[in-house]
Amino acid sequence: MSKPRIFSGMRPTGRLHLGNLLGALDNWVKLQDEYECVFAVVDWHALTTGYEDTGEIRENTMNLVIDYLSAGIDPEKSLIIKQSDVKQHAELSLLLSMITPLSWLERCPTYKEQLRELEGKDIMTHGFLGYPVLMAADILVYKAQVVPVGEDQLPHLELTREIARRFNFLYEPVFPEPKERLNEVVLLPGTDGRKMSKSYRNIIEMSASADEVKNIVANMVTDPKRIRRRDPGDPHVCSVYAFHKVFSKPSLDEIQKECKSAGIGCVECKRKLADALNEYLEPIRARREAIERNPGIVHEVLEQGARKARIIAEATLEEVRQAMRI
Repeated sequence: MSKPRIFSGMRPTGRLHLGNLLGALDNWVKLQDEYECVFAVVDWHALTTGYEDTGEIRENTMNLVIDYLSAGIDPEKSLIIKQSDVKQHAELSLLLSMITPLSWLERCPTYKEQLRELEGKDIMTHGFLGYPVLMAADILVYKAQVVPVGEDQLPHLELTREIARRFNFLYEPVFPEPKERLNEVVLLPGTDGRKMSKSYRNIIEMSASADEVKNIVANMVTDPKRIRRRDPGDPHVCSVYAFHKVFSKPSLDEIQKECKSAGIGCVECKRKLADALNEYLEPIRARREAIERNPGIVHEVLEQGARKARIIAEATLEEVRQAMRI
């Protein structure tokens, strides 16, 4: 490999929002010239908590690929794949599951956290307990040396390293131990001040039109103590200002000063934010519109990615089978 390889992916659970764009995709775009990148739509992972209702997985997969492309992921530089198109992910996951102690999976922090968050949902399945092994296979089948992650995903990556070490010890050295590449953190709350989440209905989708952005911003939560136009505001308790800190950096000091002195009203402040957001999203919209005029490009990108990914993954599986004498 001329460059170190990266693997990362997202589940097709719906359209991506600005939090996904700033927290992951923008970072991925920057990595394309430095690394050999494999970016996946991990559709099998969507089944771990959503196996009962699979009606939207295919549509969500196509939309997710469009989000990848519109954000600037370049299929000439990176492989974009659908996990289920590369069956070697499943074979390696099965083989790694044979050597992964049950206690390693049961102690996984996100496993316990999701059991609490999804209480009442029937997720006591083999697939849900074992999804970190599938995640490890996703990474190791490409011998990825680097994985871009948020801090909350570090336990998963450490488990991947433990599984790689155990395999290399039991059989023969095949897998590198992937290192983390922490994403640049951009703190962006939801439009109501809470964590941005689809379940809270407080997101701004990457695919939102200019008018949709204006309407969403117009309804954002501002300083609750600022009742009248002449009342001074506190920008630090205002969701609109939290967005300004990300999207309006050149004029941030002025916005803060005018808010505190009541030199600007919330309506005008929101209008400024909508303009800044639409300016930021304009090149993304332009790429999306070009893709939507030629929808066949999504299938072409996935076919091309899968074809190249299978070659890499099968070479790894040949080493694994030889090491395991099967």
